[in-house]
Amino acid sequence: MWSYRARDGVATAMHGLWGTFWLAFGIITLLAETGVAPPLLLGLNVSFAWWFIVLASVTMMGALAALGDNLGMFAVLGLLAAGSAFAAIGFYTGGGWAFTVAGYVLVASAAAAWYTASAMMLAGSFGRTILPLGNLGAAAANVPGRKPLVPMEYPLGMPGAKVGQ
Repeated sequence: MWSYRARDGVATAMHGLWGTFWLAFGIITLLAETGVAPPLLLGLNVSFAWWFIVLASVTMMGALAALGDNLGMFAVLGLLAAGSAFAAIGFYTGGGWAFTVAGYVLVASAAAAWYTASAMMLAGSFGRTILPLGNLGAAAANVPGRKPLVPMEYPLGMPGAKVGQ
C-alpha cells in the first residue's frame, strides 16, 4: 500500500483490487487442495465469472483514470481489463475460445506493463525520458532525452514519497 502513502489513487485502487483477488484465489485454491472446498475448474463456473466481471469493470475505470497520467498505464490497465472480461466470458459460458483470447490479451498486458515499468524506472533513475510513455498534454516529456513533466517525488519530503528515503 505504498501507493496510498505516495498519494497515487489509481495505483492504490489497482494494487488493492488485484492484491485482494490473488489473496482470495490463493485461499480458495488452498481450501480446494485440502478438500475443504470443491476444486476450481476451468470451463463453466458462473460464480467465478463474477469475480472477473468485477475485476474487469473496476480495472477499466482505473484505465480511464490513468489517461490523466500517460498512455502507458492506460494500455496496461486497458489490456488487463479486456483480458479479465474475456476470462469472465469463458467462465460464464464455458467457452474455451474465450480463455484462449484472455490468455493472449493478458500476455499483451504483461508486455505493456514491462515497457511502462521500465520507462518509469529509467526516467526516475536518469531524471529524463528514455522510453516515452505518451504523457498527455506534455509533448516535451514524450521525447527521449527531455525531462519528465513532474518529478517522481513530492515536495516537503513527505515520508514514503521522497526518492532515496
